[in-house]
Amino acid sequence: MWGAPAGRIPAAYAAAGRRAVPVTVVAATGFLLFRYGLGLPVAATYALFSAVALGGLSKIPGTGRQRAATALRALPVCWLLVIVGTWLSVRTWSAVAGMLIVGFALAFSAVGGPRPAGTAPGLQLLYILPSFPPYDPGSLGERLIGTTTGLALLIAAEALILPEPPPRSYRERASRAVRTAAHCATLLAAPPYALTGKAGEDAREAGAELRPLTVPEAERPAGPGLRHRALAHTGLATRTLLSRLARLTTPPGDGDQGPRVTAVLRAVANLSTATADSLGSGPEPVAAHADLVAARARLAATSAGPVPAVAGAASGPGPPVLPPAVLRRHAAVLEIADAALAMATAADLAVRGRRVAVPVPPGRFWYARSRAPRLWWYRMRGHAGRRSVFFQNAVRIALALTAARLVAGVDTLPHGFWATLATLTLTRTTMDETWSTIRRALGGTLAGALLSAGLLALVGAHTEIYAAVLPLWMLLAFTLGPVKGVGWAQGLFTVLVALVFAQLAPPTWRLAEVRLLDVLVGSMIGAVFGLLAWPRGAHDELRRAAAELLRRAAEIVVATSADVAAGRPAAATPLEVSGHRSLHQAVILAESAYAQFQSEPTLFGGQGRGAPLPGVDWQAALIAGHHTLWGSERLLEPPPVPLGPAAAESAGGLGDRVAGRMLLVSAALDPGCDTPAALVPRLDPALAGFGAEPPGAPRLYYATVAWLSALMTDLARIPRAGPAPGPATTTAAPARNTP
Repeated sequence: MWGAPAGRIPAAYAAAGRRAVPVTVVAATGFLLFRYGLGLPVAATYALFSAVALGGLSKIPGTGRQRAATALRALPVCWLLVIVGTWLSVRTWSAVAGMLIVGFALAFSAVGGPRPAGTAPGLQLLYILPSFPPYDPGSLGERLIGTTTGLALLIAAEALILPEPPPRSYRERASRAVRTAAHCATLLAAPPYALTGKAGEDAREAGAELRPLTVPEAERPAGPGLRHRALAHTGLATRTLLSRLARLTTPPGDGDQGPRVTAVLRAVANLSTATADSLGSGPEPVAAHADLVAARARLAATSAGPVPAVAGAASGPGPPVLPPAVLRRHAAVLEIADAALAMATAADLAVRGRRVAVPVPPGRFWYARSRAPRLWWYRMRGHAGRRSVFFQNAVRIALALTAARLVAGVDTLPHGFWATLATLTLTRTTMDETWSTIRRALGGTLAGALLSAGLLALVGAHTEIYAAVLPLWMLLAFTLGPVKGVGWAQGLFTVLVALVFAQLAPPTWRLAEVRLLDVLVGSMIGAVFGLLAWPRGAHDELRRAAAELLRRAAEIVVATSADVAAGRPAAATPLEVSGHRSLHQAVILAESAYAQFQSEPTLFGGQGRGAPLPGVDWQAALIAGHHTLWGSERLLEPPPVPLGPAAAESAGGLGDRVAGRMLLVSAALDPGCDTPAALVPRLDPALAGFGAEPPGAPRLYYATVAWLSALMTDLARIPRAGPAPGPATTTAAPARNTP
């Protein structure tokens, strides 16, 4: 926050203070009640650290009520961690093994979304606390009493003290965006069949509101469950629909788009309105969904192209031969209909789960009939590999915590709990950030140790003074620490630790010395494992994941274009085809790496091999992956339609050229490639072949060209800066050093 504008500082303090008050009230009340009221020092310690764990160390997103609900669901896990930690602590080898397994499991739980990720550090603390002296399984009952009391008071305080207004939910955002799509479709269904400037701007703003980075963390649909997946799918489909509506051009020729096109756009508007109502707990959009399916089928039949002859069938007049400009518009309108149907289906799944009322096609909605355990298994299996940033983070923190516990057990480090806690709180996902954090933390700890030593020497054994100062200092620490940064947080927490332990054992100024030693040991352990285990965090992994995504997408582009050119339908649903499954997995890994990349500061200098390439629009690469999957599925729907020799050659050639450009961008993004990392190819989205009109080409040809053109637009957006080159050429623009 040091560089924050002056106007934002008071808001930051207000937000930190709002979160600090419940934690301070609960931690101080529980500690003082058990320590002085009931004479139970062990319960006092656990009551205090339970509140600090889930209220201070954890970064649970959301309002107080949302945090209270998350803490309530985590209560059984907290009991289990205290029990397991107590019983495994009696021997060093069992404590070390437990730290490795539990540390990895808790850190890896971040695959479940922002709430498990935010809760994990606090749960780690609740396991670390009973893993250190005194090794007394006989005090387990008192430990559980303190833990339960502290967490129960925290849940009540979070829900009742200083309540916060809830932000708009993702469903509300999606409902607003869908209504915007309905308005756009209504305008396009009536003369002059075009969007006004304001409508286009509203469509762009509504789509931007659904981007994950613009949504509060607690409201992002990032979990592995059915409803979260469906709600995220709703957002993607809605953004796609808004984009396609905004790109629809005016009708060719005399400006009349035809009754069947108008019927489809009106059906899209009606379905969008019904979907928005459904997202607001209204009725299912069943009738509107069926109307759009019927209107889409009529338009598709109008411009389907030549029908293959069947032996023994009577010959009759085929569909009318339409001009290429009309076929292009039909293809664009059918894409709009496809996006609207996907949006409505996903929204119904998000609202009603497996009780969905609208038809759910396989492939794109593969998760619709799966139970929660199976979806969790898919999520964990998808990230159980060294290319996942979730896996990397879990390995890094588990090894660091295990090493800290081993050092504390073998060397009998005084207050080894503090060393392990320092390892937990100071280890970051990149080496540069870890070193920067450690430098500031050690400076803050030294200042806090000097202040603590003076306080302990001055006050001595007058515990009533420590008890009086504790709540005030706690409020100060939990308010200033999150705003001022890790240096202030460590310094204030060092004094807080001294105030607490001075009331549990005879105080001495050497307590501050031990605290400084433990933080030094813990930070060095974190630094070592930060250096050994993926020291560049998500920077390299994002480049590698995006490069792999584009390589997989290029394979699918080539295969799909070849199948369309040959008139072959898909042999199975897309996610059952190995290429589509591989691309789906690549999209998942790239999205998780991108999410972590957004939280990591850009601390690297230069643009040599392995640089983070902050001048790249990673979101465009992710969207290219989604568009590849969705377009391939749509184009390969049976029945097959022969394109004719000229159209088949054109479609296959365009597919090869688009795939080649995907591979060109992929090579520049890949940190393991010999291509200079500073050069990000900038492409012209308009390939020469996109304007070709082969004689007798059916609408499927123009749908294929539209898909390939959209992919080229995505590729052209990946480099953020630099002028576009001439047609059908590529240049290399240096990536910027600023995000």
